[in-house]
Amino acid sequence: MTDTIAPAADKAVTKTRATKTAKTAVKSPFADFEAFAMPKMEVPAMVREMTEKGIEQARDAYAKVKTAAEEATDLLEDTFETSRQGVVEFNMKAVDAAKANTDATFAFVKDLMSVKTVAEAIELQSTFARQQFDALSSQARDMQEFATKFSTDVTAPVKEAVEKTFKDLKAA
Repeated sequence: MTDTIAPAADKAVTKTRATKTAKTAVKSPFADFEAFAMPKMEVPAMVREMTEKGIEQARDAYAKVKTAAEEATDLLEDTFETSRQGVVEFNMKAVDAAKANTDATFAFVKDLMSVKTVAEAIELQSTFARQQFDALSSQARDMQEFATKFSTDVTAPVKEAVEKTFKDLKAA
């Protein structure tokens, strides 16, 4: 293999050719075609006014949609926060009820271990069953009342927003 060194003149020719190619590449190949040329004409004032009105209406519509979206987002955030707080409180009530029932059961078992006759055991069992029935009834009532209040608290903002929207639609 032999390496040949190009003379300095050949390098100058190559460099000049590359420069010419770069200069002609900037020009668009479609600039000379008549089909792609845009006609130069004056836009009538009426068309400009209509276009400006259309743009103004689009901006107004966008502002309304943006406001509605922000209100809907706020509503969802409030609803989720209310739901989260309600679920936490509901769970706390359930845990408290379970603790009370467990404590009552352990107290019953402790008392049951200290009875001397079967009659005492039956009487203790009857009393415990009555007390637990009353306690469970009270706990269920409390849970139902809380669940009703909770569902009202969660749905009230949504209901108000829907009513407001329908009222706004009727006015428009």
